[in-house]
Amino acid sequence: MTSVSDILRTMDYGPSPESPAPVNQWLSAHGMRFGHFIDGQFVAPAAGEYFGVFNPATEERLALVAQGGAHDVDQAVAAARQALPAWAALGGHQRARHLYAIARHLQKHARFLAVLESMDNGKTIRESRDVDLPLAVRHFYHHAGWAQLLASEFPAHEAVGVCGQIVPWNFPLLMLAWKLAPALAAGCTVVLKPAELTPLTAIAFAQLCVGVGLPAGVVNIVTGDGDTGAHLVRHPEVHKIAFTGSTEVGRMIRRASADSDKKLSLELGGKSPFIVFDDADIDAAVEGVVDSIWFNQGQVCCAGSRILVQESIAERFGAKLRARMQRLRVGDPLDKSSDMGAIVDGVQLQRIGQMVAAGRAEGLACWQGALEPPACGHFFPPTFLENVPAAHPLAQEEIFGPIVVSMGFRTLDEAVALANNSRYGLAASVWSENVNVCLTVAAELLAGVVWINGANLFDAAAGFGGYRESGFGREGGREGMHEYLVPKWLRTASALEEPESARLHPSAHPEPTAALAAQPIDRSAKFYIGGQHTRADSGYSFAVRSHGGALLGHAGLGSRKDVRNAVEAAHKASGWAKTSGHARAQVLYCFAENLAARADCLVAHLRAMDAISEAAATRQFEQVLERVFHYAAIADKNDGSAHATLTAHVTLAMNEPFGVVGLRSPAQSALLSALSLTLPLLAVGNRVVLIPPAHTALMFADLSQVLDTSDVPDGALNIVFGDSDDLAEVLALHDDVAALWYFGPATGAARMRAASAGNLKSVWAQSRHTDWTAPEQAQGGEYLRHACQVKNIWIPYGE
Repeated sequence: MTSVSDILRTMDYGPSPESPAPVNQWLSAHGMRFGHFIDGQFVAPAAGEYFGVFNPATEERLALVAQGGAHDVDQAVAAARQALPAWAALGGHQRARHLYAIARHLQKHARFLAVLESMDNGKTIRESRDVDLPLAVRHFYHHAGWAQLLASEFPAHEAVGVCGQIVPWNFPLLMLAWKLAPALAAGCTVVLKPAELTPLTAIAFAQLCVGVGLPAGVVNIVTGDGDTGAHLVRHPEVHKIAFTGSTEVGRMIRRASADSDKKLSLELGGKSPFIVFDDADIDAAVEGVVDSIWFNQGQVCCAGSRILVQESIAERFGAKLRARMQRLRVGDPLDKSSDMGAIVDGVQLQRIGQMVAAGRAEGLACWQGALEPPACGHFFPPTFLENVPAAHPLAQEEIFGPIVVSMGFRTLDEAVALANNSRYGLAASVWSENVNVCLTVAAELLAGVVWINGANLFDAAAGFGGYRESGFGREGGREGMHEYLVPKWLRTASALEEPESARLHPSAHPEPTAALAAQPIDRSAKFYIGGQHTRADSGYSFAVRSHGGALLGHAGLGSRKDVRNAVEAAHKASGWAKTSGHARAQVLYCFAENLAARADCLVAHLRAMDAISEAAATRQFEQVLERVFHYAAIADKNDGSAHATLTAHVTLAMNEPFGVVGLRSPAQSALLSALSLTLPLLAVGNRVVLIPPAHTALMFADLSQVLDTSDVPDGALNIVFGDSDDLAEVLALHDDVAALWYFGPATGAARMRAASAGNLKSVWAQSRHTDWTAPEQAQGGEYLRHACQVKNIWIPYGE
């Protein structure tokens, strides 16, 4: 037996076990069997099926849990729908009191919940006790505040409705808090499906909801496997799906929900870069690696699993990291001296081992920490592979285990290029004592969260979410609240239907043209790509007709190749995003000035297309000018914010343009609607590929001539005509288009959502009728939020 004198001499850790007795008593009191939590009470599964939940550190079965089926999900959704009106009407203050009570009860039972989490998940008690539980509590306190302030801070919005929420196994209770707290604050009701491997803290939370007097049906929890989640995603009476998990499952959810107008937020996988410059505090950076990749056994979506280290310090950094990992203790999660616990499941353990073995077989240098062979349980040592090629699967694929790879770089630009060489974009960590270097790199990284001289920092006040295949939407902060709210006017808006006159009319043979009086010469409209007026690559054209059917002219019939050319031109105009807001405003003011000079021409087009009076067409044109002035004014005022996070950080929420955005505009009020959609995108620095309605081609050809003289950079706005939905689908499928706005019929919206599942781009599909003359519907914050993605940059201060 180790003596005190031995410990003082060696300064070694002794065992410091946490007792599982309270959890075991709780499990025994419930017969180690749990049903679903529906409408305020626990109920048996309709099919009578249960599955086992196991402790990954001991492989012992902890309990049997209900397997949810379609009937169970139907029951839970029905309970949530029944509870929704009263909960939404309860008022912000009363909802705030409920959230406050939940936070207080989480604190009162924090130790029990931490032990339960560690036994269910395999993470160390230090992490569940000191990270997961305090953060879960923080989310409910923070969102109690949003509930209280909802009417004043979000006056034009209301709850989206019944929310289906699916949480992963790596942070079971914390992810529950991330999703439930904002939903309840907004006035939504919820059906939550915890991960099949780790449902026990969600069940304990359900009991807590009863204890605080939460109204029945507001929170419902249905346990089960992927089939249970699929029933929830497809349910027609669920208005919003929030999912955290793998990118592969995220794609399945995107496809499964494509034919509905459900709101969707996806927080998916990552392969986050951990960038170390030669002036960094190397010892601090090594500890950052420990916190980043060996926290929670590397089972963290934003884990810094790719180390990019400047070549001049790579050898020294690698030596220090190898020495540090040898001192990590892997073992019993309930031992407070353990640094790493167990991998959640045997299947996950096997996958991790296979990937490391494949890297070793290819000759990669592999270093592993000490691990005494366990008698049972799913344990894997901390692992470090050096000098891994950037294209190697270990450097590209999410492993979701305690595996980190490293590669070198020489210059700042090379570091950014390597960091962005990934299909993911969830988080990044930058280490340098030069704040200019840190902020320069942070601005260039394609990641939703950037930590400077830190890693794995979270707070309820700061949004979290990714770029590219790491998903879309944010959780936490003001931006996270918007995920559970919708504009009030949208509730009563009718379905959008486009008139027959807006349909494409292919030209099979020549036909006499009844030209506009103001344009007696036959017209053949060209595309506007990269600042040039270009012909259709296909060589085909289509007829452009008036509202009464008269042939006005022809336009080039756009194809996939024309869209590709437009996207390429848009990428070349990347300088537009770096132009100051003031400079973009001046360009838009100049555009308004030149647009006004073409008033007679454009008013004539509006009259011919829509068969409206000159007075009505003139009023619409005046609204167009007002809309341009509105977004010129906005261009240098679309500020981000500094979040009030708990730690000593200036946490900046930066509104960043997506990059290249595809836009399919509607037929209604064609010029006003197209510019109402194009202008917010341009104002914040995006480049746009616009697909206007086919019957407006002649008008937009004239509009492109205004662009020629308005200082709009070549490629910032590109216009292609043709079948609107066919061309929009090309944009949805295009991997170099960052986002798509689709305003059109519901069938087309479903088509775009499904097409985007492969690359998981953000798609804003609006299939409700919008009054484009009403500022509360047609301009403002909702458009600007969809035109940007928020990057949260955590900048430390203090000594």
